[in-house]
Amino acid sequence: MRTADASATPPVSPRPETVHAVITGAGRGIGAAIARHLHEAGMQLTLLGRTESALRQTADALGGAVRVAVCDVADSPAVERTFAALPPVHVLVNNAGQAESATLSRTTDELWQRMLGVNLTGTFHCTRAVAEGMRRARWGRIVNIASTAGQRGYPYVAAYAAAKHGVIGFTRSLALELAPSGVTVNAVCPGFTDTALLDASVANIVARTGRSEEAARAELAALNPQRRFITPDEVAAAVAWLCTDGAASITGQALSVSGGEVM
Repeated sequence: MRTADASATPPVSPRPETVHAVITGAGRGIGAAIARHLHEAGMQLTLLGRTESALRQTADALGGAVRVAVCDVADSPAVERTFAALPPVHVLVNNAGQAESATLSRTTDELWQRMLGVNLTGTFHCTRAVAEGMRRARWGRIVNIASTAGQRGYPYVAAYAAAKHGVIGFTRSLALELAPSGVTVNAVCPGFTDTALLDASVANIVARTGRSEEAARAELAALNPQRRFITPDEVAAAVAWLCTDGAASITGQALSVSGGEVM
């Protein structure tokens, strides 16, 4: 029987002395929390998003030399131009996302394409821009912020759930493609997280059902077995760990940060 020759596989490179991380959707919420955690880990940051004022506010709060890049991740040429102007990227966190709810009969083509464009196609655009450089360098971390909606689904968010399921499938396939090079690709899947997106979901429930805001929030929190919302810092801590050397053998995973909602 033929045995594998370990020496035939080129060694994985050590972690770069200076790690440059790009975080999309970094102006607020989960993205801003991730930026803070990676900054505290000593990484050089580029904050990417569509709203310069929000990005600047996050950068100012961090202090130091933090780059800001204004870009719509759904715009392929804009993504190519933006990443071409950046230094080599060692860590990419695809956090940019958008959530809207509607029954299937009220899900327009525009809404469907918008959910796919930001949540799935944007992840593809940014990852494609950095993956080959990471593969050549033989070190890299790609973390895609998906959702429990990509693991189990929820009513009235078929377009959003389809996009997030796509993110997880993309993550698993790319993880296998890049595994020999020492680049890891993982997804972090938050449950309902206390951000502006959650506020919008609550407002939609109130408008649709006539329930109070308190009742709507309680209904969503009850989906979490811990009976609470996830915090942005909890999601960011999971992302930061996946970027460490201790997580070098963790790839192709969809890590649920949801209080046990998804197991």
